[in-house]
Amino acid sequence: MAATNKKLYIKADRSIELTKQEVTLGDVLSMECTDQTIVTRLKTERLLKMPEQGQNRFVFSILKVIEQIHRVYPGMDIENLGETEFIVTYEKQKTPGKAVHFLKTVGVVMITFLGSAFSIMAFNNDVDVGKMFGQVYEQLTGVPSSGFTLLEVCYSIGLIIGILVFFNHFAGKRFSVDPTPMEVEMRLYENDIQTTLVQNYERKKKEIDVK
Repeated sequence: MAATNKKLYIKADRSIELTKQEVTLGDVLSMECTDQTIVTRLKTERLLKMPEQGQNRFVFSILKVIEQIHRVYPGMDIENLGETEFIVTYEKQKTPGKAVHFLKTVGVVMITFLGSAFSIMAFNNDVDVGKMFGQVYEQLTGVPSSGFTLLEVCYSIGLIIGILVFFNHFAGKRFSVDPTPMEVEMRLYENDIQTTLVQNYERKKKEIDVK
């Protein structure tokens, strides 16, 4: 197409998940230009066709994307406002039944509950909380503890309240707008995975070329 001296702003997220094989620039980029016909044209430009089998995750360099845009608009002035490398993951769209969702939910709940219960019991046994409560109760009241006193009740209630406040989430509701610790850890884990993928591709010089 004819050269243009207009300026195009592009932005790509670090990780992009798609459920279709034909990947276009519009799927991976946010674009802005004073001439919207340019944006409309570039959105349909094919970047890659994902294979049905084998590798389903690719790392792209933004330079390859700019090169692809310059094939269409040779004189285009492009400014990148996003990532310099980004990951595109192809996943076949699947719609599991309600029974599968239910079983997954039950499995996660059981693992979380049992794991948390085991951790709490291991901690209590390690520091011998029962013995400590017994000594405190006897010192305060002068009567030997039966093992089920106000101290144990308050400790159990406080433990529940502390867990709810810490995780900032209960029954689908949040106590504040802050992300939960689990969400923070998951985001950190995702960032570490994405950084490792990009670095591995760079070292192996396997950044994908646009096709």
